[in-house]
Amino acid sequence: MILVTGATSVIGQKLCQLLAENKKEFRAMCRKESQLEQFHQQGIDAVLGDFEKPESFRAAVKGCTSLFLVSPPNEKQLESEIKAIEVAKQEKIAYIVRVSASDANLRSSVPWAKTHAHIDHHLRASGIAWTILKPTAFMQNFLTLNKPISKGFLPQVGGKGLVGYIDAQDIGRVAYHVITEEHHKRATYYLNGPEALSMKEVASQISVAIGKKVRYVNLPSFAFRVLLRASGASRWLANGLIEQYAEVVAKNHDHDLGEEVYRLTNHQPRSFLEFAKENKEQFSK
Repeated sequence: MILVTGATSVIGQKLCQLLAENKKEFRAMCRKESQLEQFHQQGIDAVLGDFEKPESFRAAVKGCTSLFLVSPPNEKQLESEIKAIEVAKQEKIAYIVRVSASDANLRSSVPWAKTHAHIDHHLRASGIAWTILKPTAFMQNFLTLNKPISKGFLPQVGGKGLVGYIDAQDIGRVAYHVITEEHHKRATYYLNGPEALSMKEVASQISVAIGKKVRYVNLPSFAFRVLLRASGASRWLANGLIEQYAEVVAKNHDHDLGEEVYRLTNHQPRSFLEFAKENKEQFSK
């Protein structure tokens, strides 16, 4: 039995879809009653659970042998995931597949990159068999900028840096193979899309997809911070995003391209243009 955390995320939804289609035994973990009901309507075993409430997570993982571990970046992620790994160990979980990040580093100035590195180290030392997935930035992240994009501009602080953006659905596809096959234990996989794109190229591809000119505007950090805060981002998240794009991306430190997605799934990762066309309506709002 596999417990899928983050089951309502794009990654988790794709993983659950593939597990269900291939009749694998699994359980989806979610945080809201409405989500629970949606899974039940699809005939999927689901349970409420919360990383910040270890006993609810313990109940969710009980009886499972494998764990798919993913959680959104937040200030409690380090504490929450380490507690989850400890509970998993106590409940005799034999195998954990974890979603980390390609820029994870113990000395990183990007808060979630540093957090991911600490969790990765903890998982590898836990005594539980593991596989770690390290994707680059998600294509879905651009959907949070749909309002300025719909007005014809893409604001960022990424300079001319290149990123091999990946569709989160492709991460879910990799996760399916890794968690259901026997030969991936103690492996770390760096995952990316099929091409490395600059922000200017991203704007150009969104323009093609929505049929309207979108111009990349490389903002100064303070201006991008104001925009992020105005859109509802916390101070922690806004500062982290600026650090990631102004320091890692703009200074050309992002991870280079590899072929792991195709090698692991025999499926070409989706291009950004395909993603943008599929989300044309959201980018146009």
